Amino acid sequence: MSEIYLDHEKLKVYQKSIEFISWVHDLFSAIKSRNSIIDQFERASDSIALNIAEGNGKYSGKDRCRYFDIAKGSSLESAACLDVMYTKELISKETLVEGKTQLKEIISMIMGLIKSNSDRVYDQEENYES
Repeated sequence: MSEIYLDHEKLKVYQKSIEFISWVHDLFSAIKSRNSIIDQFERASDSIALNIAEGNGKYSGKDRCRYFDIAKGSSLESAACLDVMYTKELISKETLVEGKTQLKEIISMIMGLIKSNSDRVYDQEENYES
C-alpha cells in the first residue's frame, strides 16, 4: 500500500493484516493441492482486514469493538488453520512459527483498538503464546 485514501488505511493493524493476507497468498502458491482448510484459511485471513476496516468506520465505540472482536476471532481462526496445516504436513514448523508471530502482533494491536474503544475494564493482558 503506497497511498492512503481512507481512514482505516492509516491504522498500523490494518496495514499488518494486509501484509498477512499477502503472506498467506504466497503460502498458498507454494502448496500444490487445494483443500478445505486452505479455503477456510483464506476466508479467515481476509476477514481480519475486512472487519478492521468496517469497524473503524463505525461511530460508536460499541459498534467498533464488535467488528474488532470479529477481526480478533478471525486472527485466532487463522492461527488454528496454521495448526491444522502443520498437523497435515502441509507447512513446516518454521512457516507455522512465522505465521503465528505475525498473528500474535495483529491480535495485540486489535486488543489495543478494543481497549481504546471500550468502556469495559480489562483486568489483565491476554496472553497469546505460539
